[in-house]
Amino acid sequence: MAQSNRAAARSGKRRVLTIHPVPSRRLVAVFILLSASLCGLGIRLAWLQLVEGGKLQARARSIQTTSIAPIGERRTIVDRNGSLVALDEERFILWAHPRYFNFPGDDPQSIRPAADVASKLATVLAQPKATLLQAIGNRKSGVKLASDLDPETAARVKALGISGLDLEAYPHRIYPQGPLFANVVGFLNLERVPQAGLEQSRNSDLKRHETTVRMLRGADGTPLPQGLAAGSLYGDDLKLQLTLDARLQQVAQQALVKQVKQWHAKRGAAMVMDVRNGEILALASTPTYDPNKFWKFKPGLFREWSVQDLYEPGSTFKPINLALALQEKAIDPNGKVTDNGSLSIGGWPIFNHDRRGNGVIDFPTVLQVSSNVGMVQAMKHVKRDRFWQWLRNFGIDASPDTDLPGAVAGELKKKTDFVGQPIESAVASFGQGFSLTPLKLLQLHAMLANGGRLVSPHITRGLRSGDSLATSAPSSGIPLLDVGVTQTVMRWMESVVEKGSGKGVKIPGYRIGGKTGTAQKAERGVYIAGARICSFVAHLPIDDPRYVVLVVVDEPQGGNAYGSTVAVPVAKQIIEALLVLQNIPPSVAVPTAAVGTAKLPG
Repeated sequence: MAQSNRAAARSGKRRVLTIHPVPSRRLVAVFILLSASLCGLGIRLAWLQLVEGGKLQARARSIQTTSIAPIGERRTIVDRNGSLVALDEERFILWAHPRYFNFPGDDPQSIRPAADVASKLATVLAQPKATLLQAIGNRKSGVKLASDLDPETAARVKALGISGLDLEAYPHRIYPQGPLFANVVGFLNLERVPQAGLEQSRNSDLKRHETTVRMLRGADGTPLPQGLAAGSLYGDDLKLQLTLDARLQQVAQQALVKQVKQWHAKRGAAMVMDVRNGEILALASTPTYDPNKFWKFKPGLFREWSVQDLYEPGSTFKPINLALALQEKAIDPNGKVTDNGSLSIGGWPIFNHDRRGNGVIDFPTVLQVSSNVGMVQAMKHVKRDRFWQWLRNFGIDASPDTDLPGAVAGELKKKTDFVGQPIESAVASFGQGFSLTPLKLLQLHAMLANGGRLVSPHITRGLRSGDSLATSAPSSGIPLLDVGVTQTVMRWMESVVEKGSGKGVKIPGYRIGGKTGTAQKAERGVYIAGARICSFVAHLPIDDPRYVVLVVVDEPQGGNAYGSTVAVPVAKQIIEALLVLQNIPPSVAVPTAAVGTAKLPG
């Protein structure tokens, strides 16, 4: 055959191929095969679109969509001037996955030994290389190398560019002022659960607005605008603004700590309130704790005792009683009482603190010498049922209307006991036989200063946006006493500072009123031998009252521990700072050399 073809080629003749017809059975088979394939593709396409279309679309969306879950950030807390009190700071956990260790420039398929990675991390994390290697061990993934990394350290780790290192961000609550506001702000535990103070009582307000963001991305990871729901990237910049002033708080805290230490006292509290609207500018207490390291302190320190613990106010309640007696017209403002130093009520003896008589004295003198007998003589003209009703009207045994966490009601004897037993109203006349919190006493003295209105004490001004700050609230309160009545009592209290036990708080050029108190301390209805509570309350300026200052020191030691020696020095330092911070002008002109200079924190 080959020879014939070559022969044909040499001869120059073309070869003719014979065409044979394709069998019909083969054409039918091919046609059936192609038709079946097309039908199969159509059926498969219909199945994918109609039956499995939803599942496939969901799988595609899951691949294309990135879900950013909220990390539980909380709103910032600031003082009345915008100084930071509490805020969330971003921190990081460093995870290692040794199976993926790789340095920039390495072969993508190569795996670096753990020792190489530990060498680079040791400097950044300030940890020994051996410690890091020990943590990694033989594990291939999910190794927690470090936690609580600050953003700067995390940025240095990221800059290394090492594959197999993963930084997990989380919010961390910090308190820049340390112990200064711990007693009212509280803290979050390690699981970010609020445990005390405003962090707990205002938890819902402090939770930042956060939602899970679902973002569609293209093949290259670029976010697609159509994948973002309206408002999904809304930024919550609200912050909780306090009425407290960090500068005044620091002055009060330092003065209080010094005095409590000097007198070996159990504890102390100092408070400043704006009498017009109930805003509290300072609420300091000692001992306290650092909310940044709360685990190092006893849980008993996490509560603010000045709003949660009851005590008998003693002589600091005498001006309030005289005001209600004037309101009842039971005493004459110009009247006098006889003080023999002691008297007996229903067989019970009552003495002055020094057991000395003061003779016939007017009501300013009753306050100046803090006469118990004089108060009993004055208040006996008030019907006992009316006396008890006034104490109820003042809210002694009611929970106060306040935003201070944990504030409690005081205790007042039953009306039948108060009215039926003369000794009850007698001891109540000089502030014993009932109990309240220092916060409640502060509120009642603010009522005397503002013309008879019972204002609600509070430490927050609400949520604010951006850099804006709220201004002071307008005057408010429930009217209970006549203005003339309160003005009379305020003049009497001014005489205590000018002539009586409050002399230590005098400041040249300023009219200040006050009242000291040295009360026996009771526990479960029984007075504790030798235990006392020393206090002092001040109003200023008398000609235009704006502020009331209260200092309470619990169980100071020493025979000379009185309100005038223990509490007054603290109050004076607070008042001097308050006059400067609030720019309060003198009531009368004084030589420059006579005016002291308050020491304020830098």
